[in-house]
Amino acid sequence: MPEVVVESSFHKTRLDQFISAVADISRSQAKELIEEGLVLVDGTIVKKPSFKVKEGQKVSFEIPEPEPLELEPENIPLDVVYEDRDVIVINKPAGLVVHPAPGHTSGTLVNAILYHCKDLQGIGGTLRPGIVHRLDKDTAGLIVVAKNDLAQQSLVEQFKNRTVGRFYRALIFGIPKKEHDRIVVPIGRDKFDRKKFSPRTTSPKEAITNYWVIGKFPEHNVSEIKCKLETGRTHQIRVHMSYLGHPLLGDRTYGYKPSRIEDETLRKLIDEMGMHALCAYYLAFDHPRTGERMEFEVELPEGYRKVLEYLVSGGC
Repeated sequence: MPEVVVESSFHKTRLDQFISAVADISRSQAKELIEEGLVLVDGTIVKKPSFKVKEGQKVSFEIPEPEPLELEPENIPLDVVYEDRDVIVINKPAGLVVHPAPGHTSGTLVNAILYHCKDLQGIGGTLRPGIVHRLDKDTAGLIVVAKNDLAQQSLVEQFKNRTVGRFYRALIFGIPKKEHDRIVVPIGRDKFDRKKFSPRTTSPKEAITNYWVIGKFPEHNVSEIKCKLETGRTHQIRVHMSYLGHPLLGDRTYGYKPSRIEDETLRKLIDEMGMHALCAYYLAFDHPRTGERMEFEVELPEGYRKVLEYLVSGGC
């Protein structure tokens, strides 16, 4: 059990703040250690996180080894865009499920990270990567994952305060009436089809999507848009664009119908994408430890790019 002498700079500092600083853990994790009786001040257990330490006192604490997660690490290739001791940023391919769930207990991004990252720390007392946001299975693009409690707490707060920058590009059926719009339509699990999300729900949650039209291809009745999320609901962009009558190309769950694409070559290219035409191409956040603004941008997936190139060429 390590012992630390309180220096003058920490005089009258809350015990949870002191432990967080000297142990390099999140304040919530320090609070848990204190309440579990794992912190001693001058040899006496103190269970009040608000206890004020004084200069010269000796504080000892024990950080339990994190429990292993009951998931197997798997050697799944990852396109790592950035990594340090706190976070890992990955360019997720379409087809890869982010988090284990019924029906997907293996072959997920989490399984891959458990194999790839040898320096994961305990998050919530468990040795696991911290998933702070998700991308749908068939959405490609950037995702940030926390590697420790400090990063987890910071990123969760940033998503909550909407300071994380997220931009998507999507190919949609039809030409929107507005060049730019802010869609404010609450969504939740569809009351008739529990596998889908929609405004037709008994549990609506705030959902806000901004879009800009960045390309029009009237000869094929297709457009390309850029989207910025203000909230992060499940299937949000897919649901909102379908609600406007402009489903994503390839997204049969939310209204895409191949029969509406008259050009046979284009229809084939959309089928060959193996995904719905949506890519999280830009991500920005403040680094949990340094506060530095981190920005990342990736290229569009190959299948999406081929469809776009065909549209830009005029179908040649």
